[in-house]
Amino acid sequence: MWRCLAGRRARARVTGAAGCVLAASAATSGLGVSPAAAAAAVQGLDVSSHQISTDWASAASGGTQFAYIKATEGLRVGNARFAAQYGGTYAAGLIHGAYHFARPNLSSGAAQASYFAAHGGGWSADGRTLPGALDVEPNPRGARCYGLSPSAMVAWIADFASTYHARTSRWPVIYTSRDWWNACTGGYPGFASQDPLWVARYAATPGQLPAGWNSYTFWQYAPGSPVTGDHDVFNGSSAMLRNLATGS
Repeated sequence: MWRCLAGRRARARVTGAAGCVLAASAATSGLGVSPAAAAAAVQGLDVSSHQISTDWASAASGGTQFAYIKATEGLRVGNARFAAQYGGTYAAGLIHGAYHFARPNLSSGAAQASYFAAHGGGWSADGRTLPGALDVEPNPRGARCYGLSPSAMVAWIADFASTYHARTSRWPVIYTSRDWWNACTGGYPGFASQDPLWVARYAATPGQLPAGWNSYTFWQYAPGSPVTGDHDVFNGSSAMLRNLATGS
C-alpha cells in the first residue's frame, strides 16, 4: 500500500510534501470530526513487512478492533512476518483479514486469487475473519496502470474477484483510491454491487469515492509508523463489523 515515506509515493496521490502534512493532520485530528465521534468510530490498522513489532494487545486495549495484514504479492509470499502478525491479531482478540498486493502485469487475476487464497488469504466462518482484500494501486516498479488498458484492468480484477469468490464463497474487498481507479479502470462502476470498498484517502473526509460505490466499508485515513501500521476506520458499528466477518 502507498507509503508516506522518503523515496516512496504518497498514498492516495496527494502531491509532494503536502501529502505527509495532510496525513499527519488527519491522524491527529480524530478523522476531522469531534473527539466523541472519533472515539465511537470502529478503528483498525493495516500492516505489512514494514511493521516489525506491533504490540497487538496494546492496540486492542487502545481501541483497535480490526486489522488487515499483507499476505501475498503477485505469485509470491509478500510478507515474511505474516504468520506472526496474523496470529498476533487473533490472540489479541481482533477481527482480522489478509490482503493481496495486485501485480496485474505478471500473471492472471485467477492465478493470483488462487495463490492468495492458498497462502493466508482464505476465509473461515469463525466470526473473526474478514473477507480477503485486493490491493490495487499504482505500480511501484513501472507504468502506473501496469501497462494494461482500462478494459484489460477491469477484466483482470473481475478474474481475481470471481476466482476468489469461487474459492472462499466471499467477494474480496477492493482497496484503491479514486484517482487510480478512474485512471486505470476508466471509472468502471460494476464492482460496487458485490465488492466492499476500502478507500485510500489521507484527509479529514473520504471525499468522492471511486465510480460505482455510494459508500465505503473501510477508509484508510492516515499513515502510521513502522510499529503501528496505517490507520483505518470501519463505516459502521462493531456489530456490523462482526456481520461482515461472518458473511451475514
